[in-house]
Amino acid sequence: MTSQSEILLRDLSDDGILRLTMNDVARRNALSEAMMSELGSAIAAAGEDASVRVIILAANGPAFCAGHDLKELTAGRNAPDRGRSYFTKIMAQCSGVMQGIVNCPKPVIAEVTGIATAAGCQLVASCDLAIAADSAKFSTPGVHIGLFCSTPMVALSRNTTNKHAMEMLLTGDMTPAARAAEIGLVNYAVSENELPAATMEMARKIASKSSMTLATGKKAFYQQREMALADAYDYASQVMVDNMLAHDAEEGIGAFIEKRKPSWQDR
Repeated sequence: MTSQSEILLRDLSDDGILRLTMNDVARRNALSEAMMSELGSAIAAAGEDASVRVIILAANGPAFCAGHDLKELTAGRNAPDRGRSYFTKIMAQCSGVMQGIVNCPKPVIAEVTGIATAAGCQLVASCDLAIAADSAKFSTPGVHIGLFCSTPMVALSRNTTNKHAMEMLLTGDMTPAARAAEIGLVNYAVSENELPAATMEMARKIASKSSMTLATGKKAFYQQREMALADAYDYASQVMVDNMLAHDAEEGIGAFIEKRKPSWQDR
């Protein structure tokens, strides 16, 4: 099934892999108000759609995503408050999109070609997994224009070590895909020709699992990460108990013991 808006293309495969392709090439797939609205709605809808098992976020053109639309932001300065209300709205909208990806029960894989800068780098870091073309580059270049990438910092610092994140944030330098893989911003880099196949291979591998199990695990991963060690173990232990009582865990363990393929019911 294929559907599209002008700036975000949607394609759902028979095996439940939803491909969302940013298509605002002229604006380098900037996170304009329209793009953020489309992305937020598409991710939220996919989270509720039982036919969707995995989401791939990709882009057309030479940029994966160039961050916020600076022309929109500059136009907002014309308001009597010099843009404070507008900037507040835009940052809240962007933060909502990023948290929507994290909170979506379906795994989200970024397939990155070209550059991913500022909020575009934040978008990659917010996805659960990321595979990049070896020609891709990443940066948080706000310091070059007097604007520290504070919101991209939130996602970036949760993917890389403090010093690697601070190096990107303080210098604004471009980080090649191979280096991005070394520091944990992406899972790995492959040639551009191999990228779609590599992403689909990972997506299909994940899509073959119980969607109930994946949703349980994804939520638990992000919840426990912010807890103290003892609290994290208490929480994760309860998640394991509840998971053990679910149908698919009983089916999966039984299938393993009986040396057969499990039949998931996603419950």
